[in-house]
Amino acid sequence: MIPVAALWVAIAWRFRWGHPRQRASLRRVWPWSLVPLILWWVYLYLDDSFGKLDLGAVIFHLQAGMTEHGGERRVFAAFAFTLCCILMLVAFTWLVRADHRWRLWERVGAIFLLAFNPLLFGLSQRGASAITQGDWLRQHYQPPRIATTPQTRPNLIYLYLESTERTYADRETFGNAYEDLAALGRRGTVFEGIKQLDNTGWTTAGMVATQCGVPLIPAGLMHDNQFEPLDAVLPHTRCLGDMLNAQGYDLTYMGGASTRFAGKKVFYEGHGFDTVLGRDELEDDVTPPDYLNDWGLYDDTLLDMATQRIRELAGDASRQPYALFALTLAAHPPFGNPSQSCLENQGEFDGVDILYSVKCTGWLVRRFLERLDREGLLDNTLVVISSDHLSMKNSEWPQLVTAQRENTFMMLGQGVPAGKRIQRQGSMVDVYPTVLEAMGFTLETRAAGLGHSLFAERPTLIEEYGLETINDHMQEEDALQSYMWKGVN
Repeated sequence: MIPVAALWVAIAWRFRWGHPRQRASLRRVWPWSLVPLILWWVYLYLDDSFGKLDLGAVIFHLQAGMTEHGGERRVFAAFAFTLCCILMLVAFTWLVRADHRWRLWERVGAIFLLAFNPLLFGLSQRGASAITQGDWLRQHYQPPRIATTPQTRPNLIYLYLESTERTYADRETFGNAYEDLAALGRRGTVFEGIKQLDNTGWTTAGMVATQCGVPLIPAGLMHDNQFEPLDAVLPHTRCLGDMLNAQGYDLTYMGGASTRFAGKKVFYEGHGFDTVLGRDELEDDVTPPDYLNDWGLYDDTLLDMATQRIRELAGDASRQPYALFALTLAAHPPFGNPSQSCLENQGEFDGVDILYSVKCTGWLVRRFLERLDREGLLDNTLVVISSDHLSMKNSEWPQLVTAQRENTFMMLGQGVPAGKRIQRQGSMVDVYPTVLEAMGFTLETRAAGLGHSLFAERPTLIEEYGLETINDHMQEEDALQSYMWKGVN
């Protein structure tokens, strides 16, 4: 930024910006561009934080609630951006008042600042969807219907690995960061080619995509309950939790972060889950009590608690089948939160290298599953391992954005072929029907939501229409959004 600033100073000196001879009036005018400039600073902060502006994520988090978020390390960055913004606005206001040339063109410039701001462009697209009332996605949506059930219903352990995309499996670029997950994949079936649709690129959206078969298109202003958090998430959508609950499953969600953040508690409790545990419910049992990170529990603590929960569920005399969903935190951008056990296993962490945290995630998950296997707790159990979404901005960002990125999705367990790779052009919405079929359930159309089973020969939406086509339709979609959020005030 220093060369850029120096260039601006040189131009200002050359054209004598603000020189007393350029003052045409003593009136204290206010520039028209102040608000457009503030909006640009908001966009720059979001882009710096996440690498790519995801307006859907911004809108959803504003509506679902951002209580107990773990982004304290971005507070300094927010302060720095705010300070720079204020300094710029002060300097700009003085320049407009002191130099009539700036006063003439800044009004025209305000129009361009508004027109080319990606933040406002995205808002205008979402507003246009209410006018166009597109229904392409709604026409392709198929409510899940189970035709037959397995004689013995298997248990399900679903592990969401925060931001741990399969892209890291490229050893030439990312070294051995993914080696433990690759080893687990050789014990089961690995799905390659799982892309990311728009509105599935943050944690809750990734969970919705894999469990409901739809992108998490935000509720829209019609459901903004006077700035109160949403009281339901996709109440009219039949998700995996609803299906398993109807089959008599005991459903548990466990995560290290607060379930109040981004509507996770509302989502899970509204879709058939019996137990929803996060930082608020688990931190009293953490040993030592201060062994917490900005988001909440470290992954070694969480997976130890998940092991105990599985022991309890497996030992239940009622023999009720169970499904346990858990979310790791170690690889959360921008720097990750590796646990103490990883520090002891991998050595010192420099506080920046996300590959260290990715490797930590894989090692902890492998250790967790090997322990369950030794105790016989994986009998009649399907294990699903997937990323929740592609990573946002981190230390490997230049390498990631030039790679052919895809999500992690693999399965292990009885009935799942070992060492098998299925290469399909799919997305996270295809996980939903694929998991149900892997559990032995038969779907009437081998589809659920917008997802098609990756075991079936029928092409997925991405194979049939392409990723860009689906995303283009999503920008103008109104019918599916209204269907999913029906019943929310």
